[in-house]
Formats: sequence, structure tokens, C-alpha cells
Amino acid sequence: MATPPQKTKNRAKELARLIAYHGGKYHTDDAPEISDEAYDSLVAELKELETTYPELKQKVTPTETVGGDVSDAFTKVTHGVRQWSFDNIFSEEELREWDARLYRFLEKEGVKDTKLTYVVEHKIDGLKVILEYRKGVLVRAATRGNGTIGEDITHTARMVEDIPENLTQPVDITVVGEAWLSEKEFSRINAAREKAEEPLFANPRNAAAGSLRQLDPEVTKDRKLSFFAYDIDLFDAGSASLAIPETQIDELKLLKKLGFVVNAHYALCTTFADVMKYYNAWSPKKYTEQYGMDGIVLKVNDIALQRALGYTAKSPRFGIAYKFPSEQATTVVEDIQLQVGRTGVLTPVAHLRAVRIAGSTVSRATLHNEDQIKRLDIRVGDTVILQKAGDVIPEILSVMLPLRPKNAKAYRFPKKVAECGGDGSIERVPGEAAYRCVAKDSATLHRRRLYYFVSKAAFNIDGVGPRIIDLLLDHNLINTYVDIFTLEVGDLIDLPSFKEKAAQNVIEAINASREVPLHRLLVALSVDHVGEETARLIAEHFGSLEAVRTASVEELAAVHGVGEIVAQSLHHWLCEPLHRETLDALLPHITIAAPERAAHKGPLAGKTIVFTGTMPTLSRSEGQNIARKAGAHVTNSVSKATDYVVVGEEAGSKEKKARELGVTILDEAAFRKLVR
Repeated sequence: MATPPQKTKNRAKELARLIAYHGGKYHTDDAPEISDEAYDSLVAELKELETTYPELKQKVTPTETVGGDVSDAFTKVTHGVRQWSFDNIFSEEELREWDARLYRFLEKEGVKDTKLTYVVEHKIDGLKVILEYRKGVLVRAATRGNGTIGEDITHTARMVEDIPENLTQPVDITVVGEAWLSEKEFSRINAAREKAEEPLFANPRNAAAGSLRQLDPEVTKDRKLSFFAYDIDLFDAGSASLAIPETQIDELKLLKKLGFVVNAHYALCTTFADVMKYYNAWSPKKYTEQYGMDGIVLKVNDIALQRALGYTAKSPRFGIAYKFPSEQATTVVEDIQLQVGRTGVLTPVAHLRAVRIAGSTVSRATLHNEDQIKRLDIRVGDTVILQKAGDVIPEILSVMLPLRPKNAKAYRFPKKVAECGGDGSIERVPGEAAYRCVAKDSATLHRRRLYYFVSKAAFNIDGVGPRIIDLLLDHNLINTYVDIFTLEVGDLIDLPSFKEKAAQNVIEAINASREVPLHRLLVALSVDHVGEETARLIAEHFGSLEAVRTASVEELAAVHGVGEIVAQSLHHWLCEPLHRETLDALLPHITIAAPERAAHKGPLAGKTIVFTGTMPTLSRSEGQNIARKAGAHVTNSVSKATDYVVVGEEAGSKEKKARELGVTILDEAAFRKLVR
């Protein structure tokens, strides 16, 4: 067995210490400093190290710790049945591995020729509560605590309307469930705390935990918590004519019969495909319920098989929490490199240890500019919290300083960058946090401008991307924008990996793109500060390329949404002789479509709309164009001024912000009805 390097030993030790610290902040103090997702990511890394190098596993490891410390402010309760914490998985592959592991374990225990079925439920983000009833009367409520000993919270649990004081039958029963706080109630409580200048709760889960762990039950009563029951630890029917549950489904039905609130969205899955269908259906809808939901929970339905499977040191083998794609994760910055953009601006990019986030594996994150690097103090070797929500490019939120290597050095922008051409010199853009190449004619910049010229936002030449542009440049077939439109099939036929059909497809795509809207032509020219929305405003205002070319800085700046900086940049570009020659040479090969004027009438006239996520049949740009034709103003960010947010799958933070602000949310079908 391999011996871990000293660097790995140190890493495992620091991870264990940091996980224990953040676990205490979450479970004991109800005051988390990092997200659940970032915490899960740290635990996953330590688990992987412990699996690879078993000697790193401490006698008491945080990867096998259940809950947190028990507060001395409450009477201690020894649980009649030990309380557990589910293991987490994050992918279909891990789910299949878990499923296969159960079958192997059962076969080892002599249970053969069995077919496992699963009950799937929402994983509610709240506080686990254990309720004890004697002859149908509530006698005690407790927190999970460390799994063996919890805190007596009977006085506050009685204030939760969903926790019955008396059951419908005189049974002895120990019930496990989740206390949670609705988004609406969470917002109300935090608004009141802000007004009273009290610290705000970080999230509904911690507000729920803080509400139950109160000495004064009136505080709990005022906060209007909710409760879902989902499990039975002990059951004695006594004089009641009730059968002992034989399945997890039976337990849920019995709980409901006894008077508990059971989450209505549970389901029985008889095949693996059923589980994935349930997961995929709810993953994009995790913000649609009033409770926090960060995944699904699977449990073997047959209770006899649950007993046969048993428990590990921390978790039941028969159950697992399958988390929805994380919007945050922790990873390590392995390098910081500068990327030259099409306008010569240098963007620092963090090269990361590959990590799965928001459903995909990423290894890059933009650091934006020098000021951002300094503000976060990001260094090579740092462990960072990474965020990716929906269609948002990954960004680094913060550095986990306790895991910083001792020799990590502050990042300094170089004075020269080879890709900038000339002598490679770079300079800071006056009045901005950005650097740019001093030379404007480097081969790298030229290549990137051509990439952008053919891209979807510009001429949208279907199937012609960076790979084909590189081929054309490397074989001296093009050098300028005009050259693209003078290519023939015969020019391409001998290129590596090209056949006649491929060559024909490229030429057809180029010809199909010769008619271009004015705003996309302006975008294609790679003018500093002129993006798609700005170009659209200019095109709609002036109506023709000639009018734009002859406009003064003042006239350009007067367009609502344009401003002085954009106006100066565009005017300067259009006045440069080389650029005028480039544009004049290009015009005979293209047709400029007249801009579609923004509609002042229509079902969405005067409304501001945002699109986010992947819709079933419409692309983002198609939806935006439909909205514009219906009179809407389309933006990319959600604010109080937003009227509608149209959401698809993996909508992420924009949908969440819309709900927080009370903005109307539409799916594609509702949007289509609105614009009929």
C-alpha cells in the first residue's frame, strides 16, 4: 500500500480540522460560514484521500461524524434508537455504484434472488427532530445531536403546528422528521431582524434550527415553523388495530393516518430508470417549493431488507442522499494565466483542479481583472470556493485561507505577454481595472477577431468555428474578413480531414450568412465596449450603417443605454483609415438587413424580461427576439424593475433571485401564451 507524501498528510490534517470547524458552526452554532455545497466538497475530498491512503483516516474522522455537539443550555436526551446521517452522492454513476453495492452486500449476507425497490422523497433542508409519543400523546422532542445524545426541545416543538400533541390512535411511537421554515416566513423574520438591527439568518435551515433551539417557546411560536414526518424508529400499536409497517411506503401511510404531515411528493421506484426520472424531473424545480430542497433521498422500500443491509459507522446502507447539481464546490488553483481577448484586453484565468459543479466538470474560472485578484487575494495553490449557477460562467467567491500553502505568493501581473506581439508589452487601460496589449496587430489578436467574426453573436456562420478558422489561417487561405467570403469549394478540398461534402457545407454556410442584421455586423467588427445589446440599441436608433458611420460622438452618446465611453470607442474605430478600408472592402460581399425597430405596441410593451436556463424548444436568442417583437425590453440581470423571468432547466440563481424579489416566473409554455 502506497505511503502518502508529506504534502498529502498535511492536506488531510488541515481538511479534517477545517471540516470539524465548519461542522460545528453549522450543527452547534446554527451560524454557517460556508455553504452546504462547499462543506460537502471538502468532505468529499477528505473521503477520497482516506480511501486512497487508509493510514490518513483518524480514529475519529469528520467524514464519519454525525451531527454536532450538544448544548449545555438544554437537557440532554439519550436516543432510544441511534440517529444517523445519510451519505451523499452527486452523479448517476455513483448512484449505480451504490445500487450494485447493495446487491453485493445482500448476497454476502445470504439474501439472493431479490429485487430492490426504492422509495424516493425530497431531501428537505431543515432540522432533524425525533418525536416520542406514549399512548398517542407527545412526551418528548429532541434534536439529533451527535446521533447518540440530543437536546430536549419539547417546549419549542409543541409550538409547531404540524407536530401533533395527540395522535389519532393511542400508540407508542418514535417518529423522525424535518422541521423547516418556508421561504416566505424566512423573508419575514429576516426583515424584522434587520429592522431591529439583529444579525440576519444565513438561510431557512439555520433559521429553523435557531427557532427550535430557543429557551423561550414564544419565540418559536412567532416563527411559524412547519414539519414533515418521514420515518418510524419504534412502534407499538398497543390497543390500536394497526399493523406493523413492512415497507417504507407503509410507514409513510401510517404516519399520515396518525395525524402527521407527510410530504406529498414521495414515490415508489421499481426500476433504476424510475429513480432517474424522478431526480431529473425535480432537479430543475428545486426552487419551486416553499421549503429548501437540495436533492432526493432514496431508501430501500422493504424494511426487512433495510435491517439486513444495516449501517456503516455513520450512515444507513439502505439509504442515500442524491444531491442536485451543486452550484458551489471547493477546488485548488493550479495556475493563473492571462488570456488575450479579441480587443487585446487581458483576462486572468484560474486553471483549476477539475471539479464537478452545476452538472458539469470545469477546470477554468475567470478572475476578471487585477483588482478582483487583489480583493480576493487569490494565489496559486489556494483552495477556493467556486460558484456556477445555471448559465453563469464559473467564478471564485473566496479563498479558504486555512488551507493556503506556506509558500504561496501573491500574484503579480507581468510586464510582457508573448501573445501580445511586438515586444509583448502590456499596459493598464486608463480608468479601468483591465490590462491590454500595447500592440494591436498580434497574430493571437487577429486570430481571436476572426473567431468572433464567424461566431453566433456576429455573422453566425454555421459549422465554422475556431478549428476551421485555424486551418484556413495556417494554410494561408484567409487573412482578412473579406477572404472568408471569397473562398471556393476547391480551396478547401485538400485541407486535412476535409472531403468534398465538408467543403461544400462550409461554403454553403458562408453564403447563407452574407445577409446580416446591422447590429450583428457592428458586433462582428470587435470594437471595444460594443457588445450585442449595445449594438442593437445603436442599430435601432440610426437605422443604417451609413448613419452610424457619419454620426458624431455626441450623437452616438445620446442614444439611451450607450453612453460616452462606448460612443468614443465606436467613433474612433470607424474613423481609423485601416478600419474604414476593412469595412469598405467587406461591404460588396454582404447585405445588411435593416434593423427591426423595437415594438412600442404588443402584449409585452413596456415590460422588462429576462431569460435563463434551457427551454424545451426555444433557444435563448429565439425567445429574446420573440419578446422584443412583442414590445419587451430584454435584459440579462434580474432586478426589482424586471417584470418577467422565463425559466428553463438549470435556471439557477436568476430564478432564485426572481422568487426573492417577487418577480413573475414563466415557463416556455406560459411565455408563448403571453406573446400570442
